Amino acid sequence: MKSEDTPFEGGPLDGRVLPVLLGITGHPPKTYRVPVPDPHGGPPTVLVYHRVPRTPGRMGLSRRWKYEYDPEGRQTRRLNWPWSKPAATPQGKPDDTNE
Repeated sequence: MKSEDTPFEGGPLDGRVLPVLLGITGHPPKTYRVPVPDPHGGPPTVLVYHRVPRTPGRMGLSRRWKYEYDPEGRQTRRLNWPWSKPAATPQGKPDDTNE
């Protein structure tokens, strides 16, 4: 597998350059999650970084990437295919006005 040295900006990994595995298309993943173990034995903290273009290349296309820290750790948008199941449905019937 190929990897590329990718810089990280913001958060605890600010200024570090880590080798990130590339996908089939030759790009690193859109979201990079780093689990950090809790020193007291609790659940690990997950740091979330999102891929952004480093600098625009020729004709506005980027060939290089960097990761920016997302302190909120928001989820990336999920693909919405017509055959996909809905994420969650509310309880009760759609016409039900009693709560």
